Amino acid sequence: MDPAALRQVMEELIPFNKYVGVRVVEIDRGRVRVEVPFRPELIGDPIRQAMHGGVISMLSDTAGGAAVWSALDEPRARVSTIDMRVDYLRPGRQETLVAEANVVRLGRRVAVTDVRLFHPSAPHESIATGKAVYNIVIPKGH
Repeated sequence: MDPAALRQVMEELIPFNKYVGVRVVEIDRGRVRVEVPFRPELIGDPIRQAMHGGVISMLSDTAGGAAVWSALDEPRARVSTIDMRVDYLRPGRQETLVAEANVVRLGRRVAVTDVRLFHPSAPHESIATGKAVYNIVIPKGH
């Protein structure tokens, strides 16, 4: 998929991504980097002031799906999550959260991704890791 079109889909055309503030930072074929800027509404643990686990898993899923789309040549392809696992390694702090996703297997109907989430202030300190499987549907006639 064309990087500009993918960026528009991920940032503007998916209402939930737009609401949360997802930004596409880098796109290569089969690899993307996306981020969500921190806002107080994303806190999930008011005692520790840690980011909500749902935000972390959403960003992992979003990055994985975008990585799959970036690897496809058919712009009308549909990508949907079949299965996803997120391992939470440490609390998300009150700062931008980044997810880097890579396609590790791309088939005609199924793709598998690995994702690593971290904060830019500590890029070697993983907040979470994810693995997901996506269904790929190419419209008939292509």
